[in-house]
Amino acid sequence: MTGETEPLVEPVKELKEAIKDGNKEQLETLCDTLSPSETARAILRLDAENQTQLLTLLEPKNAADVITAIPEEEAAHVIEDLAIDQAAPIVDELRSDHQADLLSHLPENKAEEILESLSTNASEIKQLMAYPEDTAGSLMLTEYLAYPEHFKVDDVLADLRQKGETYADYTIQYAYVTSEAGKLLGVLRLRDLLLSAKAKPIEKVMITKPLCMKDHASLNDLQDFFGQYSFFGVPVVNDDNVLVGIVSRFSVDEAVKQKANKIFLKVSGIVGGEEFRSMSLFSRSSRRLSWLSINIVLNIIAASVIAFYQDTLEKAITLAVFLPIISDMSGCSGNQAVAVSMRELSLGLVRPRELWRVFSKEAIVGIVNGLALGCLLGGVALLWKGNPYLGLVVGGALATNTLLAVCLGGSIPLLLRRMKVDPALASGPLLTTVTDMCGFFFVLSFASIVLPKISG
Repeated sequence: MTGETEPLVEPVKELKEAIKDGNKEQLETLCDTLSPSETARAILRLDAENQTQLLTLLEPKNAADVITAIPEEEAAHVIEDLAIDQAAPIVDELRSDHQADLLSHLPENKAEEILESLSTNASEIKQLMAYPEDTAGSLMLTEYLAYPEHFKVDDVLADLRQKGETYADYTIQYAYVTSEAGKLLGVLRLRDLLLSAKAKPIEKVMITKPLCMKDHASLNDLQDFFGQYSFFGVPVVNDDNVLVGIVSRFSVDEAVKQKANKIFLKVSGIVGGEEFRSMSLFSRSSRRLSWLSINIVLNIIAASVIAFYQDTLEKAITLAVFLPIISDMSGCSGNQAVAVSMRELSLGLVRPRELWRVFSKEAIVGIVNGLALGCLLGGVALLWKGNPYLGLVVGGALATNTLLAVCLGGSIPLLLRRMKVDPALASGPLLTTVTDMCGFFFVLSFASIVLPKISG
């Protein structure tokens, strides 16, 4: 534990001292020596005032490196606190995809003011911001090399030499050949350019019929593409086959991780986006309470079933031992079905309208697993109390509730998707409430039928 915290103490302390003294050189040196993760942890341990002062003291390019190292939501908070003439030069130094992501997290009026102050083409950034999340358009870079088909090899090489400083920040693995209308015609490998005669037209050097992705392609489509081809990047075109950007393998991998993290947070009850302990108390508390306040209502509904059968429970108090087992085991079985449906929905392997197919497939699993678990729990009850009726009640309740939980667990994500509700957020509490409520109902209603046989 000491090894985890000690390396951070000095950077934070040194950063604060350098900020206090206004020592730009020391700040530049510190930021250069820290890794991105160390930078992020150190910056997030500074208060808002020190974060603002740090960015204003650093050169815009170095400040942009700092912004890139910290999570987008936190970066947006820091940028929001800066004046427009301070924020715009920093945003100007970011890559186009980072610019779009950062500005989309800012209030609309602040984002517009920064866009108007950028030296880059604001319309391109607005276009990137307009694409739906987790599509090729939202992940692509607009910094790429493209040359008209009439260029010769020497023209390309001359351009690379002349604008080398500009291209230094580009992710260059390939160059692209386009028509006068901007349509993608081919791909140029830099190796082929260097080894070809200078007077040779690039259309004779390029790879024709290049693989590409549409700007509306989904993250799953991009995953499949990079799983099939070992490319560093892929060109992105619109419906008219006009080249609009490139998507790198790294960007896709990062987007997949972020999507998995968002789903995990939602399932865990963190609503409204990512949470970091550097955020304000109100922000963190409200994100958790919005989930917990709904959950307590749902739990009260489930508990009302026990209150309704209070007399039965008092006469056969042994049932109280089995109530949490039945609700928990059924909930686990249902969550397994939820996980499978969520995964298939994310991969496009199942569609919301295929409800009956999913329901029937899960019902078979529910019957098999329900009988197995019911027999096991019923056997335990029989061995413990020597009462076969008690075994039938708890075993039958678990079997029935498992069947119900599995069928609902598989179906609820599809129903929520059809209703335009995020299944990752709502599936869990809905399933938990139903399985708890029905589990209590099955146990107590079955027990009330044979109450004289188990209450003795």
